[in-house]
Amino acid sequence: MEAKYKRIVLKISGEALAGEQRFGLNETVIAGVVDQLVKVHTMGVDIALVIGAGNFWRGRQGTNMDRTTADQMGMLATVMNSLALMDAIEKRGIPTRVQTALNMVSVAEPYILRKALSHFEKGRIVIMACGTGNPYCTTDTAAAQRACEIDADVLLMAKNVDGIYDSDPRLNPNAKKYDRLTFREVVSGGLKAMDITAATMCMENNIPVLAFALNEPDSVVRAVCGEQLGTLISNE
Repeated sequence: MEAKYKRIVLKISGEALAGEQRFGLNETVIAGVVDQLVKVHTMGVDIALVIGAGNFWRGRQGTNMDRTTADQMGMLATVMNSLALMDAIEKRGIPTRVQTALNMVSVAEPYILRKALSHFEKGRIVIMACGTGNPYCTTDTAAAQRACEIDADVLLMAKNVDGIYDSDPRLNPNAKKYDRLTFREVVSGGLKAMDITAATMCMENNIPVLAFALNEPDSVVRAVCGEQLGTLISNE
C-alpha cells in the first residue's frame, strides 16, 4: 500500500480509546491504534497526534464548576492519554515526543513548531497535548490549528462513529450518512461533525478533513492511503 498523504494530523477522541468500557484506557484499543501507526510510519508519513480527553473528563460534567477550570482539567486529561500513547508507540521502537501547550517540562516538551518539524525530519511521531492551551477551545480546534501550523496534507478524525450523519445514528436508526461534505455545508447546516471554529480554520487553509471510525479494521492505514471511507469534508 502507498500513502496518499505525506504529513497528517490524526485526531483521536478520548472516548474511542476507552473502547466499550467508555472510561479510562483500553489496552486492546491502544494496541490496535499503535499497530496502524507503525504501518503508517513505515510508509514514511509524518505523524502528529492530537488526543481528546472524553474518556477521563468532559466539560463540567453536569457540575457548576467554572468553565475555565473545567477546560483546564480537560487539558490535563489529554496529557494522560498522550503519555499512554507515547509509551505504547515507543515500545514498538518508534521514537515519540509529547509536546504540551501548557508548560509542564517535567513531563513533556513545550509545544514549539520548529521543534515539532525537526522531530518529523528525524522520523519521530509527535503527540500534541493540552489542546490550544486556552479554555473555550475544543481539541478539534487544536487539531485544526496544529494541522495548519505544520502544513499537514489532511486532518484525520478517528471517532467512535463511522462518519458524519444528519442526526445521531445511535438514537435514529434512519439517520443518513454523508460520503462527502463541504465545509460550508458543515457550518451552515449546524452538523455536529466538528467544532465550527475548526471547520472554518480548515476551510480557510484548504486542509481536507476525513471523519471515520477508529474501530474499523485498519481504518487509519486505509485513510492515509486514500481509500474511500467515512466522510470527507473539503472546499470542493
